[in-house]
Amino acid sequence: MDKQHHEERVDFLPGTKLGIIQRRDVFVFSTDAVLLSKFASIPKRGGRMIDLCAGNGAIPMMLTKRTDAPIDAVEIQEPLVDLALRNMKNNGLDKQVNVIHQDITKLHGDVAWGRYDVVTCNPPYFPMTVNERDRNENKTISLARHEITCTIDDVVRIASRLVKYRGKFALVHRPERLADIMSALRTYDLEPKRIQYVHGKRGKEANMVLIESMKSGSPGLKTLFPISVYGEDGQYLKEFKDHYESW
Repeated sequence: MDKQHHEERVDFLPGTKLGIIQRRDVFVFSTDAVLLSKFASIPKRGGRMIDLCAGNGAIPMMLTKRTDAPIDAVEIQEPLVDLALRNMKNNGLDKQVNVIHQDITKLHGDVAWGRYDVVTCNPPYFPMTVNERDRNENKTISLARHEITCTIDDVVRIASRLVKYRGKFALVHRPERLADIMSALRTYDLEPKRIQYVHGKRGKEANMVLIESMKSGSPGLKTLFPISVYGEDGQYLKEFKDHYESW
């Protein structure tokens, strides 16, 4: 068995029987991916979806629990594309989910421009700094965490081109980037319509934010009831666990 396969493990996506292959040396899915999969709107029958910065395919996999719509999944990193392709095949999802190995800023004929009902994205959260450029970090993880190959502006610009008129774009990010996100959304004709904050514990600052916008939508933003994850004992709160593991 080669080194790659020594590093692999199979986990199950929360509340499902979907096994997902993950590797210790690449970025693995976490709570934000699950919450985005539950937060995003789902197309009506006959619609289609696309997930940007798809990683090993966790979000498209979980979306198949909510919709029969065809889903494109775009990922730039070859090791993650390999995992995503195998994850779809192993779970019998390769007919519904089409994995595309491409930089989202270089998509041309790979996708159906202006024809997606819903676009989702769990993008790199952190802008690059000089110190981070100089740091000797695992390149695969760094690409997933930092805005090296795409910025928040790139993500929103591409999502706006992909989504159809009145279609939805849902993403998860850090609250400290909210001003940048809102500015980019309106710049590219995506009107914020729903927002939900996620708190590690009640009484603590939010550490995650879910935002859904509409292409050429009218102004009007609905703030959903916040999500709290952990209780004082460090365990999932019951209401969070029920939400997190139910489909």
